[in-house]
Amino acid sequence: MKEYLKEMRVHHYIKNLLVFIPLVCSGHILDSDKLLPSVYAFFSFCFLSSAIYFINDIRDVEKDRNHPTKCNRPIAAGKIPIRSAIICAVALILLAILFNSLCFNPFATVLLMLYFLLNLGYSFGLKNVPLLDITILAAGFLIRAVYGSVVTGIEMSDWLYLVILSAAFYFGLGKRRNELKKQGNNTRDVIRKYPISFLESNMYVCMALVFVFYALWTMDAKTVEAYHGSRLIWTVPMVMLIFMKYSMTVEGNSDGDPVEVLIHDRVLLGLCAIYLLLMLALLYIIR
Repeated sequence: MKEYLKEMRVHHYIKNLLVFIPLVCSGHILDSDKLLPSVYAFFSFCFLSSAIYFINDIRDVEKDRNHPTKCNRPIAAGKIPIRSAIICAVALILLAILFNSLCFNPFATVLLMLYFLLNLGYSFGLKNVPLLDITILAAGFLIRAVYGSVVTGIEMSDWLYLVILSAAFYFGLGKRRNELKKQGNNTRDVIRKYPISFLESNMYVCMALVFVFYALWTMDAKTVEAYHGSRLIWTVPMVMLIFMKYSMTVEGNSDGDPVEVLIHDRVLLGLCAIYLLLMLALLYIIR
């Protein structure tokens, strides 16, 4: 069971918390009629993303066996037979469909299918196309948030949409940067097509855009009206500090994966926890 959970990348479920962003930022997290669909949406994405990991690792099993770190993945290491992996992938897709049906919305279902098809295309060759590979990674983050908006019926701010998109591109560029720096000529051809200067310069453009778009969201007329004031602007310095700490960690000896960076950096985790508590206090307590 341990190997199956490892293959499912359970620790990556943290990315699926993005489905709760529209709910949390709307101030309706205590509304059970909206919270329950978000929970179903979260599990739907968890199971679907795990299915995609199985499919990707089944397809790349031979390549992974020759990779310095990916060779330790359960399928590549032979700890999970290919037949069992296929059965698990199908079962996980069925579970994703089941949870999606519990919060059924036609557009939400289209988004879930789009996420699956984009990642399937990524696994079957699109990851070898420069810029398109990063765009698909960024789209995955954005689709999660939009999916959460659709299943709850909560409209997501345009500024918040731009915050998530800019942050997603920043994470994707950072991941590619570190893959190139750490693996050099041993990495995939597509990554070698990215000049380091291109990745680094665009990383910091995207980070700057996150700061700008986030600040504009806190000062937007709709946001100010919804929360009876512009007090959310107090959280801007925390967002800047979190991204600067993340950037400092990524430029160290990290592989650039956003989840791995977060869970292995206690200071970064602490800053994120402080930010979350501050946001919850401003949205739900200091009214």
